[in-house]
Amino acid sequence: MRAVIQRVLEASVSINNQVFSKIDNGLLVFLGIEENDNKEDIDWLIGKIHKMRIFSDANGKMNLSLNENNGSLLLVSQFTLHALTAKGNRPSFIKAARPEEAIPMYQQFIKRWKQETNVPIKTGEFGADMKIQLLNDGPVTLIVDSKVKE
Repeated sequence: MRAVIQRVLEASVSINNQVFSKIDNGLLVFLGIEENDNKEDIDWLIGKIHKMRIFSDANGKMNLSLNENNGSLLLVSQFTLHALTAKGNRPSFIKAARPEEAIPMYQQFIKRWKQETNVPIKTGEFGADMKIQLLNDGPVTLIVDSKVKE
């Protein structure tokens, strides 16, 4: 699983010109699911996102987690995070999980997040044509991959 994590002051997902989900202070996470991802990838990524200390403390240092900052999570599926771009000019998405595999993994991520954290979660709609608005805070943007645990 690959995630692009953005610290935001606010973020929203609109579908068909209607706001579908919205958060204030928190994290906007774009989640790409690869064909060989599994429960261990979900658990590792949830732990990483939940515990990552990227919010400023009283001294202005990035020292607080999402939970400690009383933030929310906005989770948006994005298969294009697994694009292969080395050859030619047209990205290949053969590594991205097919919807029949990715949808249950996405739903399991949401379920496990709710079970494992007390941080509110909002979502986009898997496979929908979504418009994302955000006010990036910092800006702080990180890329995390469950297959590259550096």
